[in-house]
Amino acid sequence: MKYSRVFLAVALAVTIASLIGAAQQTVPFRNGIPVAPTGLAGKPLPAQPMVFDTGEGQKIRVTVLTNALESPWSIAFLPDGTMLVTERAGRLRVIRNGKLEPQPVPGAPMAYVAGESGLPGAVHGYMDIALHPRFSETRYVYLTYNKPLPENKQALALARGKFDGKTLSEVRDLFTMPGSGTSRIAFGRDGTLFMTITGTTGNDAQDPSKLAGKVLRFRDDGTIPPDNPYVGKPNARPEVYSIGHRSALGLALHPVSGQMWLNENGPNGGDEINILKPGGNYGWPLVSYGRQYQGPWQNEIPGHIGFEPPLVYWVPSIAVSGMTFYTGDRLSKWKGDVFVGALRTGEIPGTGHVERILFNEKMEELRRESLLVEYRQRIRDIRQGPDGFLYVLTDEKTGAVLRIEPAS
Repeated sequence: MKYSRVFLAVALAVTIASLIGAAQQTVPFRNGIPVAPTGLAGKPLPAQPMVFDTGEGQKIRVTVLTNALESPWSIAFLPDGTMLVTERAGRLRVIRNGKLEPQPVPGAPMAYVAGESGLPGAVHGYMDIALHPRFSETRYVYLTYNKPLPENKQALALARGKFDGKTLSEVRDLFTMPGSGTSRIAFGRDGTLFMTITGTTGNDAQDPSKLAGKVLRFRDDGTIPPDNPYVGKPNARPEVYSIGHRSALGLALHPVSGQMWLNENGPNGGDEINILKPGGNYGWPLVSYGRQYQGPWQNEIPGHIGFEPPLVYWVPSIAVSGMTFYTGDRLSKWKGDVFVGALRTGEIPGTGHVERILFNEKMEELRRESLLVEYRQRIRDIRQGPDGFLYVLTDEKTGAVLRIEPAS
């Protein structure tokens, strides 16, 4: 009798396991990554402004300023409110008085671009853009881009040029490294320039002698500040400021503390916002709150013990992108909040949005709100304009600039 029960229990367990296995769908993979479904993607933006309620009781109006851009990547505002917008295809565009000028800015460097934005293997031509802190005096514009080299090779580059309102001139590369990648840049309060470098594969992100998976720090002319944490250390690159990063797609200076904030994509889960510390190690690929694309957890023991912990993290991923602190008065109930773009949620295209994060006075997270979900767009960047409104870039083949303002 005892053996019959054991037999029945084993048989039942095998049957349940087989049923569970049979119930799971088999999804196609490409290059080790599940092929994403497309049922929600590709929705056109509405032609007319739309009004939305928000969690804080603040009605907003969202207007499409232009939808004639190709996969725009970043915005920089000139002192007079003119926008400089990068397109991943390798063009620098101007939006003046709310209108997109028909021709790209002449004098900008040639870029290398490959694949489709959002798909594995995509290489972005132009990426981030930033103005010199004393732009009115220097006229300097900084740009990260993937540069074509002979023999079908590429380099990730940081360039600087002078913009006179019409043309970019005196363009030169301040920094290059072999290979292609993604990069954000932002100026610190002391006038130094921070630059992120992708580090998605292998253990290079943990090696300070290699540049992948790092945040670098330069003077405004591309030279290395003597107080960088790895200056003078053996087997380390002096440009390196922090290590252990994956794919950083947002970088912003905190307007009060002066700390540099960075957000980065995890694999399948584990997107993070981090506060950068000189010499800090943020753990990739040894720790993460995410899973590998095939399903297993990135690391067996969750958490960031022994490494700098994230301030905010996402499970599932939202493919976090551009980031800004709102400091204006026009959207007063959002003052002090952090805004990030999301390219897609939970590995499903067509689920991009803007996310708002409210913190207390100790910069501890209190709540989050998803905005513009209805548009189903890939959100690449979000910035505050000098007029106190928020401006959003959609990373689509027919890309747009959206303006968020009070509804009344």
